Formats: sequence, C-alpha cells, structure tokens
Amino acid sequence: MEEFKKEKIVLLPTIIGVCLIISSIIWALAYYNKEAGNSLSVTGSASRQVESDSAKFTGSFSRTVKVSNLKGGYAQIAQDLSIVKKFFQDQGVDEKDLIISTVSMYENYKYNNTGIETEKEYNITQNVEISSSDVTKITSLAQKTQDLINKGVIFTTNPVEYYYTKLPDLRVELLSDAIKDAKARADNMAKATGKRVGNLKSAASGVVQVLSANSLDISDYGSYDTSKINKNVMVTVKASFGLK
Repeated sequence: MEEFKKEKIVLLPTIIGVCLIISSIIWALAYYNKEAGNSLSVTGSASRQVESDSAKFTGSFSRTVKVSNLKGGYAQIAQDLSIVKKFFQDQGVDEKDLIISTVSMYENYKYNNTGIETEKEYNITQNVEISSSDVTKITSLAQKTQDLINKGVIFTTNPVEYYYTKLPDLRVELLSDAIKDAKARADNMAKATGKRVGNLKSAASGVVQVLSANSLDISDYGSYDTSKINKNVMVTVKASFGLK
C-alpha cells in the first residue's frame, strides 16, 4: 500500500506536466485559428517594360589541321587574329574592350572502319568577346561578321546577349508596386466578406522574371531572357493583411 502511494506521488508531477502541455497546445491552436480567421493572404504582381542597356557579343574562329601541320595551323590562327582585330577596329570597337582567349586545341576523332590508319587531325580555336553599353553598335557588328568569312576567316558567331544593368534598383520599385497591387486585391476580396483590410502583417517576394517583350514564359526559379533588346521585368509578392 505504501509503495502504491509512493508511485502516485512520483507520477503526479508528470501527469500535471502533461496536462499543462496539452492545455498549452489547445490554447495555441485556438489562438492560431482565431488569428488565421482575421487575416487574408494574397499575391500581388508588378511589371515594367525596359530596354536593354548592355550587350555582349561572342564568337570564335578556328582551323582544322593534320598533326603534321600543327605549326602551320597556329600560323593561320595568328593571321586570322590580325584580320579579326582589324575588322572590329574598323567597326569602332576599342581594342581594350575586345577580349581574346588563349588558343585551344582538341583532337577531331574519326570513326574508321577500313582498318587503314589515318593521320590525326586537330581543331585549333580562339574565342572573341565584346561587352558594351552601345547596344546598337554590338547588334550592327554582329550582323557584319560575314565580312570575316569573305576574307577567309572561319568565323562562328553566337546570338547577341542583351542585359538590363539597372535591374536591382528596378526590382525594389516593382516590389513596392506589387505590394500595392496585393493590397488592392485584398480590398476587393475583403468586401465580399463584409470586412475591411487592416495593416500588412507579412510579405515575401517571389523570383524576378526578365522576359522578352510579350512573352509569358515564366519559371518557378526565375528567368532572364537575353535574346531580345526589349524586355518585360515582373516580380510577385505574397502578402498577408489583417482583417477588421
């Protein structure tokens, strides 16, 4: 009997503690449900049309030579480089803005089913890159690289990439507009319930979407289209407002 009393005394604090925890949980859930019922979460968005203020041009020139003529191949690449530099100089590009990579070389593997051993061939390549705030100039010179082909240079161009450098500042402005849009949407939704929107409780910004004009090709992880000069910058924000 005494042992039973001792066990009751030992268990009593534990039981009281469990009861207090359960009571706290019930109170917290009730408070949470009350708060949830007095708030409204909406998504707002804002966008703006901008014109790219920076462009990047990339291209490469190459020669394919047999292993016995590697020295001659490097001499051809050096000659091509002189022609390429002269071309961009004539287009008004300052040499300091012209980034020329080191020469790279890799073997051209060929599948040979004849059993006859053939001499190895190598591709020798050099890359060119130009970045400028003069978007019109970059676009124009990219369209004139056919002149290099006409001069015997095996030149390959990549699509010009267009950027908007003031994106960080614009993002701040658009976030403000997106919150205003969220507030307007919340007002309309609250009216249907006979309530009014109160103070902003929380806000979380979404990813930035930089799309080509008139495009809707958005991504959950954000996007940055570089193919067009004219762009549409869009941001979203998820906001929670109190209800009165």
